[in-house]
Amino acid sequence: MEITQFTPLASVIGGALIGVAAVMLMAFNGRIAGISGILGRLIPPYAGADPGGAVLFVLGLVAAPIVYAAVTGAAFAQTVSANATLMAVAGLLVGFGTAYGGGCTSGHGVCGLARLSLRSLSATATFMLTAFATVFVMRHVVGG
Repeated sequence: MEITQFTPLASVIGGALIGVAAVMLMAFNGRIAGISGILGRLIPPYAGADPGGAVLFVLGLVAAPIVYAAVTGAAFAQTVSANATLMAVAGLLVGFGTAYGGGCTSGHGVCGLARLSLRSLSATATFMLTAFATVFVMRHVVGG
């Protein structure tokens, strides 16, 4: 098992940037910064959607680590499973969860909780409890 380094400064800065981005999206576009909803605007039909803004938002997500590496000179690493079947099942479960929960962790956890939404509190608690259970099962029951 790989241990992730404790990086409180980077985490605080990253969290602040996410908060600023969420506020800016709400202030300038009147939209909640939920990644599943933004990605959903890239899939036809586009009626009432803003696919151009969604493309720019997703490009920003992809560009951020590249810009970080260019500015700081530090490499970035993203570790994901090499098991394609596991990744496909995980992706389907996340997609089902966001559709069933009416949003994702960013929409409910960042924006919804900031608006004191009880629905978002319930959804975020469900996401977190499911994540805790999944990690426990994968690490201690399945082993990996």
